[in-house]
Amino acid sequence: MKKILPAVIPALIACVAGVPGAALAQGPTFDCAKAQGEVEKLICSDASLAALDRKLDAAYKAATAKAAGKLVTQLRSEQRGWVKGRNDCWKANGQQTWITATWTVDTVKGCVEAQYRLRTSELQSVWRLVPPKTVSYFCQNNPANEVVANFFETDPPTIRLERGDRTVTMWLVGAASAGNFEGQNVSLMHKGNEVTVNWLDTITGKTDELRCVAR
Repeated sequence: MKKILPAVIPALIACVAGVPGAALAQGPTFDCAKAQGEVEKLICSDASLAALDRKLDAAYKAATAKAAGKLVTQLRSEQRGWVKGRNDCWKANGQQTWITATWTVDTVKGCVEAQYRLRTSELQSVWRLVPPKTVSYFCQNNPANEVVANFFETDPPTIRLERGDRTVTMWLVGAASAGNFEGQNVSLMHKGNEVTVNWLDTITGKTDELRCVAR
């Protein structure tokens, strides 16, 4: 191990002393002096949540840079809605709260952490901030009955599933080995070169079960 000469130590101390506290222990991207409500104050006091806030901010800025025209306005509106939902996590204190169909939390921190992870990975997949692995599947033994899955190595892992004019985001839930993904009105089980998709048609109220094999 390389030793630091005694003469250098005072200079190092002086250098560190001149670094602002924010650089030594980074907080979230919003002003903690103006934090309101239980959730914002929790984020300001928790280093792991503050780190998730910074990660989301980077993803949001990257997505905004790729957006144009009305999509920028839409993205900002979605983000404001997400912030409102995140701040509602105070309700999760001792109360079972659903993140997806089977993913639940019962603490404020657990809820906030889940919301950050889902929003960040959603932006990364929707705006392709990370490269996907794209696989086409034919379903029910019919080559014309196709779904396309874009797999993203996010946290948690994400799939953007396309079928006809419908596209939905899904997240890995539970153990990675089980290959279970859930999104709004849809679930998917991934095993090898096969996927089983259950997709609710909100108009008819019926659920389509698709058994699909990679092309």
